[in-house]
This record gives sequence, C-alpha cells and structure tokens, in this order.
Amino acid sequence: MVVNSHTAEPIPEPTPAGSQHGTDPLSGTPSAALAAALAATHVPMALLHRRLDVIRVTWVNDALARAVGHAPEDVVGVDVLTDPRVRPSDPDAVRVAARGPATHPVVLRRADGTDVRCVVHVSPVPPGPGVPVGTFVAAVQDLTAELTASAEQAALVAEERRERRSLSLVARVSDLLVDVDEPQGLREIADLLESHVVERAHFFLFDHGLWAADGLAPAHGVRERHHGPAGRVVSHCPRDAVGHLLAGTREGVVELDLDAEHPDGTYMQWLAHRLGPGTDAGTGDRRLVVQAVPGRRRAVGLLVVRPHGGGGVAALGPSERTVVELVARRVGLSVDNVRLYDREHRLAETLQRAMLPEQAEVDGLDVWTYYSPSADDAQVGGDWYDVLQIDPETVSVVIGDVVGHDVEAAATMGQLRSVVRSYAFDITTPGPVLDRVDQLFGGMRIPRAASMVYSTLRRDGAGGWTLQYSRAGHLPLLLVRDGHARQLRGTGGRLVGFGSGGRATDEVTLVPGDVVVYYTDGLVERRDRSLRDGLTVLETVAAGITARDAAGIGEDLLSRLADHPEDDVAVVVLRVPGPDDHLAGAVSPRRRRWALPSEPASIGRARHAVLRTCEAWDLGDASNAELIVSELVANAVLHGWGHVALQLYDTGDGLRIEVEDDNPTPPVTTDGHPGRVGGFGMQIVERLADWGWRQSRGGKVVWAKVRPGALPASAQQA
Repeated sequence: MVVNSHTAEPIPEPTPAGSQHGTDPLSGTPSAALAAALAATHVPMALLHRRLDVIRVTWVNDALARAVGHAPEDVVGVDVLTDPRVRPSDPDAVRVAARGPATHPVVLRRADGTDVRCVVHVSPVPPGPGVPVGTFVAAVQDLTAELTASAEQAALVAEERRERRSLSLVARVSDLLVDVDEPQGLREIADLLESHVVERAHFFLFDHGLWAADGLAPAHGVRERHHGPAGRVVSHCPRDAVGHLLAGTREGVVELDLDAEHPDGTYMQWLAHRLGPGTDAGTGDRRLVVQAVPGRRRAVGLLVVRPHGGGGVAALGPSERTVVELVARRVGLSVDNVRLYDREHRLAETLQRAMLPEQAEVDGLDVWTYYSPSADDAQVGGDWYDVLQIDPETVSVVIGDVVGHDVEAAATMGQLRSVVRSYAFDITTPGPVLDRVDQLFGGMRIPRAASMVYSTLRRDGAGGWTLQYSRAGHLPLLLVRDGHARQLRGTGGRLVGFGSGGRATDEVTLVPGDVVVYYTDGLVERRDRSLRDGLTVLETVAAGITARDAAGIGEDLLSRLADHPEDDVAVVVLRVPGPDDHLAGAVSPRRRRWALPSEPASIGRARHAVLRTCEAWDLGDASNAELIVSELVANAVLHGWGHVALQLYDTGDGLRIEVEDDNPTPPVTTDGHPGRVGGFGMQIVERLADWGWRQSRGGKVVWAKVRPGALPASAQQA
C-alpha cells in the first residue's frame, strides 16, 4: 500500500505486480507509479467509499484540492450527500448509481464562496486485495469554461437575431416610405415600432413650427402647431433640450420626463402637454426618449418613444437605440425629399399659373379654356393659351407648346407669351405677328423649341366672325359646323424662331353655331396610337358632341380624350352663339370647370358660368345657385390667394358647386356686414345648400349642394 498525504486510509494497489497496464518501465513498481500519476494529473480526481447511504471522500489529488480551494484535510472524509459544499443535482440518482459508470451534475462550493458547476464521472472499482467493496473513482470536470463559451455563443446568436429583426424592421419601414402620399404612413411606422421595439412611438414634424404628424405630406393646413417662444425660430432657452435638438446645437437623444416642470413656451413643455395626462404615454415611469429626425441640413422632426416599462434612455437597449436612430434617419430623408419636391412643384406651378392668363370676357363669343399638367408627370410644362380683347371688334386667341416639363419650359413659355402679347396689340394680322416673334425669339437664343397657333377674330355685319390664323409647327385648329368636323391646316410653318419671314395667314368665316377648338398634343397623342390616328379620333368625337355651350363641348372632349393624359393638356373652345341661342335640351356632360384669377371680376364670371350651366342642364332655381357661387367665389377672392378653381356637377338630384383656393384656412359662418361682398356671407350658403370643406393639395375646397326649391324670402330680402 502507498499512503498519500491527501488520504485518510491507505490507497489500494490498483493492479497486481507485472500487469501490463500498471508496470512502470523504469522502476517496475506499479503502485508507486500509479500513485504519482494520480497526484500529478491536472484532472481533479477523488476516491469515494460507499457504506450504506453514506458516500465519503477517501482521497483527493492536488488538482481537485486546487479546484475547490479547500485544504485536502477539509475535503477528505466529507459525506458528498450531506455536506453543503457538495450539491448533486439529483442525490437520489447518486444513491442508486452503484452498478456501473455514471455521470452526475454537481455544484461545488469553493472556499471563496463561489459556486462551480461541474460534471462528476463516477466508476465503481472492482473489489480486490486492498480494495474494499463500495469503492468508486471520481473524475471532476469543471464546466465553467464550457458554460461561458456557450453563454457567449448564445449571446452572439441572440444578438444576430436582434440584428436581423432590426434590419427586417428597417426594410419594412423603407417599404412604407415608398408611398409618400399615404396619409397614415408615419402612423404605420409608429405602429411597427410599437409591435417590435418600444411600447409607444409618436412622430412630430418640424417646419416653421412643430406638429403631430401621421403622414409625410407637408402640413399646409395644420392649425395645432407649436412655434416656440421666438415664433418661427426654435427655442434658445438653455433648459429646452428639445429646442436645441431641433436647432442642431445638441446631438444624440433627449430624455423627456412628463411629470417634470418645463419652462413656459418651450418645445419640452409643449411635448409634455401633448403626451402627458389623457394620452397613451403610459403610466408609472413616465420618462420618454426624444430622437431627432435628421434631414440633409437640419432636423425635420422628432421621434418620441417610450421603452417597455418606461425608464427613459437607460431602458433603451443598444439594439433598440440603433433601430430608433435608423428609422428616424430613413424618415428624415423621405420627409426632406417630399418637401423638396413640394417646393419645386409649387414654384413651377405658381410660375406657370401666374403666366397662364384667364381669357377675357368677349361680347358675342362663348369661350372656355382649360389647362392640366400631365397625370404621369407631376411637374408642369410649357403649354399655354391666351385670349386677348384687342378692341371691341377684334379678339386674339393663341395657343402654344414649349418642349419640356420643368421650370425652364415654364419660363420659356412666359417669355414667348410676353413676346406675342407685345406685338398682338400693334399688328392684327397673324402672319406678320409670327414673323416678328421669329426675329425676337431667335435673337434671344432660347434653347427650347416651341410651336404655336396665332389667330385673330373680327366681327362682320351679319352676326358672324372672320377668323384669320397662322401656324408655327403646331397642330391644326378644328372647326365643327352642323355636326361635321374638319381640320384647319392652312399653310403650316416651321417652329417658332425658325421662320424665314413671310409666314402665311389663312382665313375662314365663322357663322352662328360654329365651334373652333384650339388644343395641344396632350389631348390627342398616346403611346398606343399615332398622332394621325389621334387627330382622326378628335374629329370623330367633336362631330358627335351635342353640347351647345363652349364649356360643355370642352368637358365632352376631355372626358372622351383626356381621361388619362400622357402629356400636358391645354384647350380653348370658342363658339359663335346665335341670336336666339337656347342651350337647354342637349345631351351634355354633367361637369363644368373654370380657372379664375383671384380678382373681383371673377365673381361676375362665376355667376355667368353658373347661369349658363343651369340653362344647358335645364336645372331650375338657378338664382339660388347664382347666390351661392357668388358668395363662395367672393370668399376665395377676398380671403384666399392664388387662382380660384370653380367646378360644377349635376349629381342627379341637384347642383354641386366646388370652389378651390390656395388658403388652407377653413371657412367660418359669421354675420354679414355692409362692406363684405355677399352680405350675410356663409349664412346665405347655409340656408340654400348643404355645404362643407376639405383640404386639397394646394389649399382647400369649399363645396355646396344646392337644395331644390325656391329661394327663401328672408334670403331674397337680404
């Protein structure tokens, strides 16, 4: 027997002398070699002896003593089933495992109080000389390294999953931002954040004030917005962290405590008021996280989130923080793009609308005009028209088209229109007018090509008119007479600026009932048919029109030819009325529209348009409609800005009137006063019609559905 210092009894010799597995090749002493090997190994090992239900440690090697941090004499002799420093996961399994090798999870309490999770591999030792019955050898495997590696691997996997979820969420946000016209786009993104990242999410956009936003569209009509203590300037209060976030003088995120006191007039106070009591900001810990929504040059808004359970910035983990920041950046870029497009579109459209005049009221002629940018291209182009009253007996009508759909095309159109107007009042013959335009236009070196038809109309003594016209590369006019349509081609010429002098003037006599249609190629040209076929279709449609007023004829042409235009469309319909011109009884489109300048004269034009429309549609009580449209257009002229759009619809049970202007402020019902056109104002409208209003892209639309019946006496007296 060999006695080890870490044993309470002699170590039994493991193998008889001369065994091939236990013989030391140097000394030939098997017991000494085995004892030395067991003591020197780095694998923690022990001998156990079982007697009844007690399993005691009889020997430990140095590796096990070092692993548990206890002195060997404190370990040898302990009962592994009762000693608190040894905690098998299943003591009953240890008691019954006596017939063969077994593995048991065990937690060992080190001397320093830490727990070490281990696996003990126990094997029974066959009894023999010096080896009593119930002897076991135990090898202890420390799982600390394996568990640490496993935990790290699990953490890496979890982080990778979080990153994948984050990327998937950001991708879904990008998909939602594709549809910039979706009115609830930001609300959908906030809902997405609430379902995957945070408990609550709110978007606020910033542009000359801060307002709660559900979509990306510019809030031209938003009334509830915060401008800060300095009006349009963000707050400079040192304690207004949100104001500094919007101003760009602070980076990162801001923690907003809804229950804290914030300086008056600051953005923090306004946010706390909006998201405080009575909202869905949550209960308990009411600290929110405010993330700037960055644009290209400045903050365009805020993303306010509440982490799950509250807790402010500290409760927002790195992954959630990254998602919130990425979503804010994606939204900011989209908002910037929408605003840039909106500014450019409004600039171009305002420029063209300012250059696109409304026709003059011509005694003896029924004239209707229309312009619309392409349905596929939101920008405006170079199409234009002009109707000028040269003198009481002479009218000039011009229509043209500049190549392009941008601000440069609109600017070129404005220059060309000014040049034409400058000569129209000096020269009344179309050919010489175009010759002068060619000279000046060519000298200005304008890079855009343009086409045009210039015409003049003079009264004759028989109630008709003489039409003279000259074409510069433009489509021919269309003459409709007695149900037959033909093109007025005359002598065509080169594009504007390319004429060599001596442009021809052609002439045709117009009689009562004749209709002349001026138009640009957007009315007839399509990808699926040639221009020649489009002109043939125009002739066929125009010949079959039964409407007897210029507006009805124009609406019929648009409904059949320009329901989905692929280019800008400009149309002028000119009709020579007869002495006893009665419009009722014709089959006519039940829609009319006019673009009116924002000036008092438009009120009279609108009244006249309504009366003629009621006559064409054989609608009674036209006086009611006349009063209503007079009030609506007067309000648009006096309190709105930009051009006024008038639209009339026959709904089958009455007349619907819509008036649009660029002022998003809703109308209000007030008492009339002597200095106001319309007297009692909207009170008259309320008594004669059901009315309401809605936001439009450029401002607002006020509508009124005329009630059938005679005008109330009180309204007549008013």
